[in-house]
Amino acid sequence: MVGQRLALAKQDDRGQVTAFVVGAFAAAWLFAGIVVDGGLAMAGAARAQDVAQEAARTGAQKLDVRQLRHQHVRLRHTAAEDAARRYVESAGDAGSVSARGNTVTVRVTHHQPTQILQLVGLRTLTARASATAHAERATSH
Repeated sequence: MVGQRLALAKQDDRGQVTAFVVGAFAAAWLFAGIVVDGGLAMAGAARAQDVAQEAARTGAQKLDVRQLRHQHVRLRHTAAEDAARRYVESAGDAGSVSARGNTVTVRVTHHQPTQILQLVGLRTLTARASATAHAERATSH
């Protein structure tokens, strides 16, 4: 009778190690996805900020040269918006641009594809950033 119980106990344990290994592997894979794709998300946010800043600076360089010759800084709004928009598009991102007064403001949306989390249905991570640049006259000494 003791021998039968021991035999039944051995049979009941089958598959428990397999379930544990599968669960542990899934948890490790999810953790790796968070680490890898979290790093990619941070890089995507930094890239979005870089693109927004550079696009705003590019737009802020579109000055009215005639006014500048008379020591007045005046932004050419349409040219500034077009230049900033082209910069954002050339970086492969989407965004909006506005020029008011001597200020260019750029908002960028960057979509970062995931590497590991796409296996659980998360295909992209979205990063947004904005930057403002002011057109001003630089003086040389």
